[in-house]
Amino acid sequence: MRRSRRLTALLGVLTLALPLAACGGSDSDGGGKGLEKTTLTVASLPLVDGAALHIAQKQKLFEKEGLKVQIKPVAQSTLAMPALIKGDVDLIAGANYVTFLQAQDKGTLKLSVLAEGATLTSNMMNVLVLPKSDIKTAKDLEGKKVAVNILNNIQGLTLNAILKANNVDPTKVNYTAIPFPQMATALEKGQVDAIHVVEPFLSDTQKKLGARVVVDGGSQPVTGVPISGYVATQKFTGDNPKTSAAFQRAILKAQALAAGDRKRVEEVLPTYARIDKQVASVITLPGYPTSLNATRMQRVVDLMNSAGLLKEKTDIKPVLFQPTS
Repeated sequence: MRRSRRLTALLGVLTLALPLAACGGSDSDGGGKGLEKTTLTVASLPLVDGAALHIAQKQKLFEKEGLKVQIKPVAQSTLAMPALIKGDVDLIAGANYVTFLQAQDKGTLKLSVLAEGATLTSNMMNVLVLPKSDIKTAKDLEGKKVAVNILNNIQGLTLNAILKANNVDPTKVNYTAIPFPQMATALEKGQVDAIHVVEPFLSDTQKKLGARVVVDGGSQPVTGVPISGYVATQKFTGDNPKTSAAFQRAILKAQALAAGDRKRVEEVLPTYARIDKQVASVITLPGYPTSLNATRMQRVVDLMNSAGLLKEKTDIKPVLFQPTS
C-alpha cells in the first residue's frame, strides 16, 4: 500500500509537471514566443552594409524577440556560402545579391532574403587611384587592372552599367578579385591600377594614401540599387518561420534606426569594421531600406538579366521571405 501511494503521488506530480515542462520548453526555446530556434549564427562582413546587425545587437533588439545572435566575421560573403548551405551558419549579413542570385539560378542554393541591407548612394562605393596615377577619367580604366571584392558580383554589375552610360567599354576593364581589407595595400604596391572599394575602406584609403576618386560608383544609372542584404536558405526559413520572422522584425527596426540617425551607425562601426571614430564620422553611408520591397529588389534582377548573368528570367518575389500572419 505504501508503494502504491508513492506511485500515485509520483504520477500526480508528473501529470502536473508535464504542462509546466511544455511551457518551460517554449520559454527556453523561444523566449516565450514559440520560436523554433533561439540561437542564431550570422556571418557578417566588416562593411557599412551590415551596420543594422550590430545596432540590433547593441540595442538588444534580438533579445526582445527571444533571440540570441552570434556574429561570425567573414572577409567575403562567398566564403560563408558553403557554411550557409551546410547549415553551419544560419544567415549571412551583407551578402551581395548578384553572387547569391546566381547560385539560386544555377540550383546551388535555394535563397531566401529576409531583409535588405543597403542600397547604393553617391560616393559610397567608388573607384580610387593613387594621387599621381595617369588615370583621370572613366575612359582611362580601359586596359587597366581594377580590384573588386568578388568577380562578377554587384560591384562589376553596377560599375559596368556606369561605364556603359559614359561610353566606356566594360569588357576592356580587367577586374581582379581582392578582399576589401587588402585593397589599399594592393593599390599602394602597384598590384592593381585602381580599386573599386566600398565604405568604410573607401574613406580610410583616401585618408591614408591620398587616393582620389575616378568614378562615383553610386551615380546614375544605378543610384538606389539594392546591393546587399540578410539572406538564409529556403530550408532554414521553411523550418524556422517564426524564428525568421523574429529576426526580420529586429533587423528592420535596426534598419530604421540606422536610416534615421547616422550616429547609431558611427557608434557601431569601430566595433566591427576596424576603423577609428574619426573615419566613421565622415564616411558616406548607403541607404538603409526599412522594408523588403519587391519592386526595388527587381532592379537587381533586371540589371543581371541585361548583363547576361542569369540563365533564366527570375521573379524576385518567391525569393523574398514573407512571414505568415
